[in-house]
Amino acid sequence: MPVIMPIKDLRNTSEISELAHKIQEPIFITKNGYSDLVVMSSELYDKFAKINRIDQAIYESEREMEQGGVSIDLDEAFEKLNRKYYGQI
Repeated sequence: MPVIMPIKDLRNTSEISELAHKIQEPIFITKNGYSDLVVMSSELYDKFAKINRIDQAIYESEREMEQGGVSIDLDEAFEKLNRKYYGQI
């Protein structure tokens, strides 16, 4: 269940920090009864950012295939990645 707090509770920064690290979920902050901010631990933010990068890569790959891209087999893909990251093999 999501954690929702009023903006006035942001005064308790240490408690919010402890809670964010403990639950590893976003904490939704409301202002005048409306959603205003989201607070989360830096570890959770990094996790979300990584997932977003993976999702973006999948989306771009799907678009490329829709536009006539050519697929390659797994061995060829790993060979290209190895050359890219480790130099010529």
